[in-house]
Amino acid sequence: MNADEQTGTPSANPSGDSTASSNDTSSTIAVASPNRDLPDLLPARMLNEFVYCPRLFYYEWVEGLFAENTEVVEGALRHSKIDKKEASAFPTPEAAASTSDGETIHGRSLTLSSAQYGLIAKMDLVEGEGGIVSPVDYKRGAPREGDEGIEVWDADRMQLAVQAMVLRENGYRCDEGIIYYVATRQRVRVPLTDDLIAHVTAISNQARALAASRQIPPPLIDSPKCPRCSLVGICLPDETRLSMEIEVIDVADEVTAHQLDFFSSAQDPNPAEREVRRLVPARDDLRPLYLNTQGLRVGKTGEVLQVKDRDKLVEEVRMGEICQLNLFGNVQLTTQAIQSLCAEDIPIAYFSQGGWFYGITRGMGLKNIFLRREQFRHADLPPFCLSVARALVTGKIQNQRTMIQRNHVEPPTTALVGLKRAMEEAQTTDSMETLLGIEGNASRIYFENFAGMIKLSEEPGDKTRSQFTFDFINRNRRPPRDAVNALLSLAYSMLAKDLAVTCLAVGFDQYLGFYHQPRFGRPALALDLMEPFRPLIADSAVLSAINNHMITPNDFVQTGPAVMLKPEGRKGFFRAYEQRMDTLVTHPLFGYRVNYRRILEIQTRLLARLLTHETRSYQPFVTR
Repeated sequence: MNADEQTGTPSANPSGDSTASSNDTSSTIAVASPNRDLPDLLPARMLNEFVYCPRLFYYEWVEGLFAENTEVVEGALRHSKIDKKEASAFPTPEAAASTSDGETIHGRSLTLSSAQYGLIAKMDLVEGEGGIVSPVDYKRGAPREGDEGIEVWDADRMQLAVQAMVLRENGYRCDEGIIYYVATRQRVRVPLTDDLIAHVTAISNQARALAASRQIPPPLIDSPKCPRCSLVGICLPDETRLSMEIEVIDVADEVTAHQLDFFSSAQDPNPAEREVRRLVPARDDLRPLYLNTQGLRVGKTGEVLQVKDRDKLVEEVRMGEICQLNLFGNVQLTTQAIQSLCAEDIPIAYFSQGGWFYGITRGMGLKNIFLRREQFRHADLPPFCLSVARALVTGKIQNQRTMIQRNHVEPPTTALVGLKRAMEEAQTTDSMETLLGIEGNASRIYFENFAGMIKLSEEPGDKTRSQFTFDFINRNRRPPRDAVNALLSLAYSMLAKDLAVTCLAVGFDQYLGFYHQPRFGRPALALDLMEPFRPLIADSAVLSAINNHMITPNDFVQTGPAVMLKPEGRKGFFRAYEQRMDTLVTHPLFGYRVNYRRILEIQTRLLARLLTHETRSYQPFVTR
C-alpha cells in the first residue's frame, strides 16, 4: 500500500466523515476568486478529499456529486450528535486571550473562513485554556502506525491544519490541532508549523487549478481506498482503466481485427486475466413501486407514502425503500408527496393507462453541466455519432442472435447466418442511413422467428377461453393489435423509462441522442442506450411472462384496434419485468456478476467516460 493510502479513516471517502461540502460554505466573508464559476471559499473538507483522492475531490467539488454508504451514514449520525450538543457562545478572540490559566472554553460546530487563504472550515469542537485554542476534529477510524508511534493520516492533517489556520486568521491564538479517532479513543496532536501552512497553501492552489481545468483526474490504480469509497459506483475506477485499454477505430479506417473479434470474445470473458474488482453492489436494495389501479390517490405522512382508494388506505410504503414511483393512468399524487419525492431524489414516471411512457418528474438533479455540454458538442460530430451508433446496433443484433440461439425451439440456420451478416455490415458501414436499413432488416429477421421462442403448454385445470391468443405473426405498434405486441410495447416503454431515469442520474440530457435523431418529447439518448438491451431485458421479460403463465389471454382487453393489458395483467407483467431486471449476469468486459439494473447504470456511465475522454471507445453490453 502506498504511504498516502489510508485505510483507517472513513467518509464520502473511507475516512468516514460524512460532513457534506455545503456544511463548510456558510461564511459571511466574500473572497475574490480568479475563477468566477467556482465558489470563492474552498472548504477544508474538500482539501481532505483532494489529498485522499483528486478524482473524489473533482466529483464532489466540481460536479457536485455525493453518495452514501455505511461509513458516510455512521459519520453523519456522529456529527449530528455533536451538532446537537449545545455549548455556551464561543468567546471572541479578545475574550479568549484574556482567560486565565486553568479556565477552559468550548465551542461546537463553529464555522469560520479566511479571506487571506480563501478557505472555510466547520469545526466539530474548539477548546481552549489560558488564551490558547485548538480545533478538535472527530474521525471514526484509527490513527496510522508510523515509525515513531501513532500519527494522523495525511488527509486528516490537511483538514485539521485548515481549521487551525482559519482560527488564526480570525484573531485566535492557535498553535496546534487535535484529531480524535473514535475507533481507538485516542487523541493525536498536530503542531501548526510554517512548513505545514506552506504545504496547505500549495495543496489549496493545486486543488483550485484542478477544479478550474475541468479535466477529471484518472482513477487510482488498484487502490485499497476504492472499495470503501461511497462514490465508487460513480467513479468505476477499474472499469474505466480497462476501458481505456480497448482499441478504438477511426471512423475513416477499416475495422481492426480486434473490434471484429470483440463480440465473439465478449461471450467468453476471463475475469482472472482482467482482474477487475467488483466494487459496485450486485443489486440495489431499493425497488420500483408501480401503481396502476385507476382512481388511486397517493399522499404522505412523515417519510411514508400512503396509497388510498377514495378514503380507504390500501398500502403504506416508506420512501426510503423505493428507487422510483411509476404511475399508470388516472393515479393522483398530492403536492406534498411530489415535494418529498423530489427532495429524496426519487423520480416519478408517468404512463398512460395503456402503458405509453409520458415523462418523468424529479428534483433539481445534478449540477454537472460539463457532461451535458460535451454531450451537445459530440452530438454535432457525425463521425462520433456514427461510431457510437454502430456499436449500439451491432450489440443489439448480436443479442437478438443470442436470444434465438438460446430460446428458439429449433434455431433456424438462415436466421442466424442473416443476423451474423447484418452484425458484420453494421460494424463496417460508413452511413447512418445504411445503418438504419441494416438494423431494420435484422429486426425483420428476428421477429420473423420470434414465435419460435414462445413455448406454451396448457396448465392443468386451465379450461378458460379468450378471444386473445399468443400467436405472433409480425411486430406492430401504435397501437399494438395483438396480445404479444401489447406486451412488447409495454416492455419497451418500461425499459425506456428505466434508461431515461439512469441518464438523468448520470447527468445526461435524455432528449439528445447520437443514433436516434432529436424529436419533440422523445428521450433519444435513452432509446439509443436501450437498443442492445431490447432483446435481453424487454423481449426476455415478455417471453418469461408468457411461457411461465404469469400472463394469460384473459388478462387482455381490446379497445377499437388496440389491445392492452387489464390492471391485473399489468401486475403480472411488472413481476416478470422486475424479475428480469434483478437477474444476475456476468459483464462481458469486467467479468463480475451484477443485475441488469446495475448494468444499465454501468453502461451509461461508460458512455459518459467516452464523452469526457477518459476512454477511447464505447463497447455495448452483449451476452452469450
